[in-house]
Amino acid sequence: MHLLIAAAGSGSRMGATRNKLLLQLAGRPVLAWTLDAALAAEKIKWIGIVGQPIDRTSIMKLVDGSDKPIQWINGGNTRQQSVQLGLTALPPEAKHVVIHDGARCLVTPDLLNQCSEVVSAGEAVIAATPVVDTVKRVNSEGFIVGTPERSELWAAQTPQGFSVAQLREGHARAIEKGWQVTDDASLYEMLGWSVRILESEPSNIKVTTPFDLTIAEAVIDIRRTG
Repeated sequence: MHLLIAAAGSGSRMGATRNKLLLQLAGRPVLAWTLDAALAAEKIKWIGIVGQPIDRTSIMKLVDGSDKPIQWINGGNTRQQSVQLGLTALPPEAKHVVIHDGARCLVTPDLLNQCSEVVSAGEAVIAATPVVDTVKRVNSEGFIVGTPERSELWAAQTPQGFSVAQLREGHARAIEKGWQVTDDASLYEMLGWSVRILESEPSNIKVTTPFDLTIAEAVIDIRRTG
């Protein structure tokens, strides 16, 4: 399975002046933990890291000596553009692709393997968790206008897996129509294509704020002590 890791983000919401994936988490860069899982997942045979040129040297040092093929790919101004560039850089033999956000550094090898198995069987798939809070729809004036049925709500995560040909078509359609999306499953929804949910661990959080770093470090400490 071919894996694209989206690593072209900034540190704006983290309050950092550099890519948040290079901030320290339990003594190592955030992205190092993500890469550990990718390298340990036996279904993953090739890894493309999509990032900004300024971070290339720092990021590629994290995979020195890897026994899996690792390719650097210059990213775009948005996640959507970065994925498009990642798809262009895939080897010709790639039929399916798994896409993962580098900021989800607590992903497990098992989750990456499960996602790879589902997409290899011919289904688009995303990791997600059931929403446990009651969610409210709110209007522009700040008033509640409705309460969606919680049993139907899931919080979308990565990894996400797709057919390479179909995902390329989806991105081409998005360019034609001027669509802007925050994940690839949204393209499938807009085009009426089906996507399966793969239930994820609650620990598969996205590190976005300083508080997230605190939570991630606690999870890592628990895993270390078993």
